[in-house]
Amino acid sequence: GDLVMPSFDIESNVDLHELTNAIDQSNRVIANRYDFKEANASFEFVNETVKLNAKEVFQIDQMIPILKENLAKRSIDLKSLKLGEKSETNNMASLNAEIIQGINQEIAREIVKIIKSSKIKVQSSIQGDSLRVSGKKRDELQEIISLLKNQEIEIPLQFKNFRD
Repeated sequence: GDLVMPSFDIESNVDLHELTNAIDQSNRVIANRYDFKEANASFEFVNETVKLNAKEVFQIDQMIPILKENLAKRSIDLKSLKLGEKSETNNMASLNAEIIQGINQEIAREIVKIIKSSKIKVQSSIQGDSLRVSGKKRDELQEIISLLKNQEIEIPLQFKNFRD
């Protein structure tokens, strides 16, 4: 038979369809709020970034929890949201919140190190912005998943494409 070892992939991806729905819902919330009537407030998604715009910084502060709540309702992990600095220019306040897609090299190396130091007999390799973990025994792969779920990793991880 074919000697393909059991494997799985570690990814960190945000479902863009759900993200768009969450942003639309957030816009509906502020459109219906009396305290935002004159605020020119909006959430827009451009280049992996959610832009929050309003007249005043305090309004931006009120918009952040609205966005977070709607992301959470759509099962988007809030660790995928990286809030930037608030800025104020010409009577407009704004904030850019980056949506993290993929696992960067630094975090990928951190994950490889965690896997190696576990002494569980698996191989891990970085493949672009995801990782592939393979091993002879399915239950050792499961152990790696449990191990990683209990680590404090700064981005959400998904475990996909199980192959036996």
